[in-house]
Amino acid sequence: MKKQLSIILIATIGLGSVWAGNPDRAGSAGASQLLINPWAASNGLVGANMASIIGLESVYTNVSGLAFIGKSELITSNSRYLVGTDISLNSVGFATRVGSSGVLGITVTTMKFGDIPIMTEDLPEGGIGTFSPSFSNIGVSYAKEFSNSIYAGFTLRIIGESISNVKASGVAFDAGIRYVTGENDRIRFGISLKNVGPPMRYAGDGLTATATPQGASGSLTVLQRSERYELPSLVNIGLAYDVVTSETLVVELNGMFTSNSFTKDQFGFGAETRIGDNFAIRAGYLWEQGFLAANNVTTTAYTGPAGGLSINVPTGSNGSVISLDYSYRTTNPFSGTHSVGMKISM
Repeated sequence: MKKQLSIILIATIGLGSVWAGNPDRAGSAGASQLLINPWAASNGLVGANMASIIGLESVYTNVSGLAFIGKSELITSNSRYLVGTDISLNSVGFATRVGSSGVLGITVTTMKFGDIPIMTEDLPEGGIGTFSPSFSNIGVSYAKEFSNSIYAGFTLRIIGESISNVKASGVAFDAGIRYVTGENDRIRFGISLKNVGPPMRYAGDGLTATATPQGASGSLTVLQRSERYELPSLVNIGLAYDVVTSETLVVELNGMFTSNSFTKDQFGFGAETRIGDNFAIRAGYLWEQGFLAANNVTTTAYTGPAGGLSINVPTGSNGSVISLDYSYRTTNPFSGTHSVGMKISM
């Protein structure tokens, strides 16, 4: 089993070095929807709990956490992204145990931008209707417990982006592992590789142009090809440690380093306090080079702090629990990101 872990670590780190961070390429990747965490609970920790997160929310940060689901889990979440922009994210997912040590899950995330006026060269002021862009991704995940210390998983994600007459589609792969050690499993390490896949390209009638050449008797329609764009690949490396563990109180510290291919690298820190089995409170901070600079030369709208809480309500003798989650992340510009979610664990 140690040999298997070594092989996985070498492969993940090796792949990660291929897509190592490069801030000079910031803004040159597409499918940026893949960089937005749609889930409420983990947003309260800025996603820094990638080494300790369990359940369906783990498919965003480290899919190996899916292996910790007991029987089944149903989750839904809504985020008001960058309040003031009318952008919203809606996510839903379901996972169930397959065999004695595997878990299969599916998640769907849609991103809505509201109605935008249609404007053309002839009618630059609009007045001819509206269109609504639609971004979505569907993930199919599988995670497995290889031992009581080693967990791993992968996700196949189908990506779609469209407006009324132009669209793009593609696929991406995520993979992650977790190693649990220490007295009473108080230390967890995690590594994940995200958004690896072939380039995407927009196509559709919106990229055509019709004109009548001089001297010609008819018009010609010309199709313009859009340039391909890369996916925003990244590597996460995380650590979690329970500094306090008792029957009524658990205090967990989390840290994460993110190496982005097309933006600056980031550090995330978070702390979660769980009081009994019914209440949890979280706080996190995301740091990126340039946060403290006078000209604010960051490549993210987030300004660092985040927080959230969860309330867990038992719902029967079979051990089912309903969890209500909320989180808030500060941003500049706009008025932050609010996320609310509900999870049913069985």
